[in-house]
Amino acid sequence: MRPSRGMGDMKASKMPGKKTIKRKDNPDDVSMYAKGGKAKLDISKAIKKPGALRAQLGTPAGKKIPAGKLAKAAKAPGKLGQRARFAQMLKGFKKK
Repeated sequence: MRPSRGMGDMKASKMPGKKTIKRKDNPDDVSMYAKGGKAKLDISKAIKKPGALRAQLGTPAGKKIPAGKLAKAAKAPGKLGQRARFAQMLKGFKKK
């Protein structure tokens, strides 16, 4: 089946009669932050600008960001919201 004008390239998986090519590696794997194989994740590499959220919220260094302030910032659009949501996710990784 040839794509008609304006359709763009058709992937082989969408072509009738063609087999879907499965990837051998796991696309959902988070090993880009791992040190190798099934090693623990090195989350410190995922944090590109440490202290940026604290600076945006105006919290002094050495003090914890209050949970209410973090929750309010997580609803904000843009980088502030992204950083706050990421901080909330990282908070869940903490061992108790």
